[in-house]
Amino acid sequence: MKYSRLFIGFLAIVVALWIIVGEQMSSASANAFINARLVTLRSDVAGEIEMPARALGARVGKGEVVASVTDSLADSVRLNDLLLEQDFLASEIIRLSSDADATRQILSGLEERAATYSQHRVAELEIRLQHARARLALIEGRGDVGDENAAVDAVGTATEELPGADRFPALALDHARERVEVLEVAVNAAKAGVFLGDGYNDAPNAEQRAVELRSEIAAIQSSLADAQARQAALTKRIGRERERVNGLSGGDLAAPVNGLVWEVLAADGEHLERGDPVLKLVDCGSVMVSLSVSEGVYNSLSPGQSAEFRPQGGSQVFDATVLRLAGAGAATVYRNLAVAPSSKHLERYDVTLLVSGLKDDPELACAVGRTGRVFFERRPLDWLRRLF
Repeated sequence: MKYSRLFIGFLAIVVALWIIVGEQMSSASANAFINARLVTLRSDVAGEIEMPARALGARVGKGEVVASVTDSLADSVRLNDLLLEQDFLASEIIRLSSDADATRQILSGLEERAATYSQHRVAELEIRLQHARARLALIEGRGDVGDENAAVDAVGTATEELPGADRFPALALDHARERVEVLEVAVNAAKAGVFLGDGYNDAPNAEQRAVELRSEIAAIQSSLADAQARQAALTKRIGRERERVNGLSGGDLAAPVNGLVWEVLAADGEHLERGDPVLKLVDCGSVMVSLSVSEGVYNSLSPGQSAEFRPQGGSQVFDATVLRLAGAGAATVYRNLAVAPSSKHLERYDVTLLVSGLKDDPELACAVGRTGRVFFERRPLDWLRRLF
């Protein structure tokens, strides 16, 4: 019993010494803090800035308009000329379309008139052919024509008489046959759309005028297509010119990242030149942990090595990875970061960690400046820390 107590006491002392030495000798950072990259928003044109008041540290979303710069002296003469030319082309297209519609209406009326004429002309010729055949049958049925007046009447009207028909009945018969054959040819031609007659054209006046109007409509359609093509080309030119003018006259400045307003470099109503800084934003998507270590710990590290980051005042531990080893006096690497190192920090050896779990924590997602400690080796009481 006596030796067992002595053994238990000795074992407790050894465990306590192991915990103390292990906790104190484990590789750890002297100081660590959450850092992030800075984004400088600059004016893309020269002009007056309009910027609503924002508190430092205010959150802004990607694409959110934070300011606008306007140059009232931007040259837009060329754009105005192109817009005027576009208006002229639009007016010409409307005129050509109206001319085409009006010509089509006239053409439609002429086509109806020509169709009516053709219908009645064919009917007229068929009636004349019918009567001519009847006269021919009458003459042929009577044989020798004794009555001079009957032969003349059988041939047709006085305007259709032949010289000497009253003296030669056979001549009257031949003339009647000729009239029948001629009218048959005229009827067949009229049904095919060709009208025969002494001193006539092969089509009625309405049909001839319709042909002319079809040619006019084709010419108007060609002019209309040309105007529309020129309008399409002009629209592209106007788009390019508008982009140029907008680029010169300015516009809205949108936040390129999700972040925080870190520094305001211009005032509302101030005149800026092209490229002047307006705002500095903290890029919350580039959160990292900056720290410094002793020379011995630094020389034992390598990029990609695992580590643990524990924020000060919290019990949560985040897995981390060594991202960059900058060494001593690494002041230049902080030029584009939100938090600059202290002089004491620069006396040690700089290390940067990538802690992916910070983005998922609502409290630490963009908690720039929050301090903590980093451990590169496991410690004896890590299991107890995770438990609590």
